[in-house]
Amino acid sequence: MSLNNPSDPTPPAAKTVDPSVRRNRLVALICGAVFFGMVGAAYASVPLYKAFCQLTGYDGTIRQAKVAPGEVLGKTLTIRFDANVNELPWTFTAEQTSQKVKIGETGLAYFKVTNNSSKPLTGHAVYNVVPEQAGSYFQKLECFCFSDQTIAAGKTVEFPVVYFVDPQYASDVNTKGKGEVTLSYTFYPAVGPSSGAKRADASQPKTPSALGGTPRAGL
Repeated sequence: MSLNNPSDPTPPAAKTVDPSVRRNRLVALICGAVFFGMVGAAYASVPLYKAFCQLTGYDGTIRQAKVAPGEVLGKTLTIRFDANVNELPWTFTAEQTSQKVKIGETGLAYFKVTNNSSKPLTGHAVYNVVPEQAGSYFQKLECFCFSDQTIAAGKTVEFPVVYFVDPQYASDVNTKGKGEVTLSYTFYPAVGPSSGAKRADASQPKTPSALGGTPRAGL
C-alpha cells in the first residue's frame, strides 16, 4: 500500500476546462449581448429619430416652435399645401391650394378630414416640407399632427395649422433663393393604444386666428 508523501510539493491535478469550451461560452455571451443591444436600439431608434428630426429639421421634418419670431422680412414666399391618406377610409384635403406669406410672418391654414366609415377611427398625421432644406426654418405653433386624432363615423372635422418661416431662411445659401415651399401631410392609422388620442369633435369651435381672421368652427 502506498501513502502520499506530505512533503511532496506537487499538488493533486486540478480539473481543467477545455479551451474550446471556454471560447464557445465567451462567443455565446458576446452574441447574446449584441442581440439584446440591437433589440433595444431598434425600439429606441424610432422616437429618438423623430425627436432628432423635429429638433434639427432633418429630412424635411418641420420643427415645433413655442413663439413666433419678432422679425418679419419683406421677402414673400409661396406656401403650397398637400394632403394624403394611407390605409384609412378618410377624405383628407387642404382648404387652400397655396398662401403667400412674408418670411417671419405667422400663417394660418386649414385642413379638412371626413371619416367615410361606419365606426370611429383614429389616425396620426405625418408631415414634411419640400425642399428638405426648408425643414430647419418652417416651424409650427399649432398642428393637428402633434397627437392622434379620433374622428366619429361619418363626421367631417376641420383642423388649423399655425406656422411661420424663420427669418434665417433668407440668409441660408441653401434656401435664400427658393421662393416656394410645399407642406405635405399624410394620415396613417394610429399605432398602439389610443387612450391618449385627442378626439376631434366636429362641434368644437376652432380658436386660432393668426392672420387676424375670425375663428372657424368644425363642420
